[in-house]
Amino acid sequence: MPGVDRVPLKRRKISVPTKGKVGTTEAAGLRMMYPMFRQLTPCLALLAANLANAEIRDLILVAGQSNAVGYDAYAEELPSDPKDAATMFWWRVGDPPPDEFDGTSARQWTTLQFQPRTPAMSGDAAKKTGRQYGNFNKKTKGGFGPEIGMVRTLATKETRPLAVIKTAFSGTSVAADWNVGLPGKADACYRSMIDETKTAIAYAKAKDITLRPRAFVWVQGESDANAKDAPAYVANLSAMLKSLRTELDAPDLILLIGVNTRFGNGKNAFMPKIVEAQKEVAAALPRTRYVDTVGAETLPPTHTHFSAAGTLEVGRRFAEALLSLEQIK
Repeated sequence: MPGVDRVPLKRRKISVPTKGKVGTTEAAGLRMMYPMFRQLTPCLALLAANLANAEIRDLILVAGQSNAVGYDAYAEELPSDPKDAATMFWWRVGDPPPDEFDGTSARQWTTLQFQPRTPAMSGDAAKKTGRQYGNFNKKTKGGFGPEIGMVRTLATKETRPLAVIKTAFSGTSVAADWNVGLPGKADACYRSMIDETKTAIAYAKAKDITLRPRAFVWVQGESDANAKDAPAYVANLSAMLKSLRTELDAPDLILLIGVNTRFGNGKNAFMPKIVEAQKEVAAALPRTRYVDTVGAETLPPTHTHFSAAGTLEVGRRFAEALLSLEQIK
């Protein structure tokens, strides 16, 4: 308030838009508040400056098993795009359980890119642990998941700045690795995802970047396509997704779920059950959508994994699903 500190309060005439006059008690109260007002003004100015310098980005989370990792989406087949550098990127990709053999961004923010192949556990330790696939096929220097196709598609539709956190582990099931109903026993990958996400958000905050959770991309289900785990898939997946929203304090987080429908090359009788389960979950949870991957290119002869082209296509479909769902009020 210009000029207030240059005029002694006792000489100012105080008027209020109410009936009656200001009494001695009220005037004394105003005198006591006056120093606080003087101190508050520079604080407000500092707050305004900080807000002006703050950056806000939409956050997309990517998780799941090998087709979220991009096991056979070879880095050598990824077309370059300089616009990838505009997207912040944090990742951990590997096999179960999460460990020092995973490929990571070293717990630092970098920019959108393929992820380098890192050596898997080997020898007797690998035999004892089991499911030690490494993060990407040994044929390649690295790989990528649906995150790149999704971000590139969004970039053609909007200018909103993005950040991506990817936490994916090949060969994992919701029942044994992402199961929030069995904490400490079957939730190692889920806990890793939460840890990576909260740490990444905090690191961004330290750089005056606020990440606003926008969407969760889930590419998984193949490892639950069996007689034991398929019947519980709806309950297990629903519980995990609800828990994710709660732990991130993001009740409106959009959930996009999909799976390689061709897994098993038509010989796995439980794959149709997983697909129907995902559709059921999507219909039951608000702001959730099943993303069909039928027709996206997979690698013969097993068709277990999407190719590089197929992975880019899957990412495009997730982006289109996100934009479509956001149009629904």
